[in-house]
Amino acid sequence: MSNIVKGTMLLTGATFLSKFLGMIYVIPFNELVGPEGGALFLYGYVPYTILLSISTVGVPLAVSKFVSKYNALGDYQTGLRIFKSGMTLMTITGFIAFLILFLGADFIAELTKDKEDKINTIDDVAMVIRMVSFALIVVPAMSIVRGFFQGYESMGPTAVSQVVEQIMRIVFLLSATFVIIVFLNGDKATAVGFATFATFIGALASCVVLYRYWKKRKSFIYKNIEQQQTQSTISTLNLFKELFQYAGPFVLVGIATPLYQQVDLLTFNSAMSEVGLGKIADIALGTINLYGHKLIIIPVALATGLSLSILPALTKSFNEGNKTAVFKQINQALQIVVVLTVPAVVGLSVLSDVAYGSLYGLYKIELTGSLLGWYAPVGLLFALFLVTASILQGINQQRFAVVSLSGGLLIKILFNIPLIHMFGAKGAIFGTALAVGTAVSLNLWRIGTAIEFSYKQTLKRTMLVCIFTLCMTLALIMAKLLVGAFVPYESSRVGSVIMLIVGIITGGGTYLCLGYQSTLLERVLGNKVRVFDRFLKR
Repeated sequence: MSNIVKGTMLLTGATFLSKFLGMIYVIPFNELVGPEGGALFLYGYVPYTILLSISTVGVPLAVSKFVSKYNALGDYQTGLRIFKSGMTLMTITGFIAFLILFLGADFIAELTKDKEDKINTIDDVAMVIRMVSFALIVVPAMSIVRGFFQGYESMGPTAVSQVVEQIMRIVFLLSATFVIIVFLNGDKATAVGFATFATFIGALASCVVLYRYWKKRKSFIYKNIEQQQTQSTISTLNLFKELFQYAGPFVLVGIATPLYQQVDLLTFNSAMSEVGLGKIADIALGTINLYGHKLIIIPVALATGLSLSILPALTKSFNEGNKTAVFKQINQALQIVVVLTVPAVVGLSVLSDVAYGSLYGLYKIELTGSLLGWYAPVGLLFALFLVTASILQGINQQRFAVVSLSGGLLIKILFNIPLIHMFGAKGAIFGTALAVGTAVSLNLWRIGTAIEFSYKQTLKRTMLVCIFTLCMTLALIMAKLLVGAFVPYESSRVGSVIMLIVGIITGGGTYLCLGYQSTLLERVLGNKVRVFDRFLKR
């Protein structure tokens, strides 16, 4: 199995587990704080994510590319120098970002909420923002360490620290929320505040894991430096200049989804009120950008792992001038996303009502289930954006990622309010889909023209994936009709769970069987897939 697939599978597995845990914890969290509490969580967390991306200025992922490049040239000393300098820089920018978010909490809250809102007040939002801001002191510097290890094509430290961070965050989040709500009889705002503070706790746990990896790998890294034949003559100033050439576009790539969500935070409530839907605005916003997003982000986790693992290998092939390897890696990257993400988002869309009902309850399921059904396909666009942006970085076209995202963001800003006026809460979803779809189209065009890359092979396999997905969809519809005749899944949470399990087995089994027997999975994921032959031939 190639390094790109191994790295993809490791990071994808860790990212998938983290996202899965992130989806699971919101089930009890929703039971404790409700949909309005979920919306309050979102009001604090989205500004934090944006400030995090700005404070890191794309440096952690850029360090991955930087270290990979100089390691390929046999200059390990330069990679270590930029790692140490980057740590210092991230510590400073992280603390500045913390001060901005902590001291500017009231201003941000006033932009987000109306003074007359009695459900989630401006004071509540400001308090939640301050609580989450502490994570900015730790996370930027921690991210540099992950980027450094990825530059060595070592995905283990990132994968393990990511999972540990998520577990510790969730344990603290649910424990604190439960104690405040149940034992102390506290208010939801305080509980949500401590829930966001859990980000800081998780980051500390991740730092411990990464430190242990550093202690273990330190001797190997310094051994490479001692054995290198060339000595670095690049000044620290020139190192930073080159690093920021890589880093700039990474800012916008990492900040893409939070920016789209921030547009919703600033426009959604007022636009919904203008069309007489203000009473359901918080519920709809929480459904789309928190609870629903937790579900669609699981298929996107594949692209997250892929976009992180492809970059060092693709950068190395591109710098070596190995065009054949570059084309093969790009084809593989795109096809993995299509093969695994398309059926996942279509299946989630078909099962949206039972998926949401099973996990979050049947309260206003007509609204919440419908919104999830419309939002699920957008997951494919998020996945393709992450991967195409990563490919642009690998082929030294990172500046174009700024153009594509800017174009998408402009469309979101211009069309979000009109679409909400026309379609209600679904309009925000359509605005996001239009924006991300535009950015993806621009990225694909740029990749094709920059290196004369042909999409013929990817398009052929995409057509096959669509045929198999159609068969899966028909199987899911039949399963819903058959189960619905005996189980009232539309009015019973237990029934929804039963229907969801049957749907996953039926739909997933149909698609995997078709993909396996046609050798599609083997061609895209590698020969290791054939390990299942021994079970199927029995």
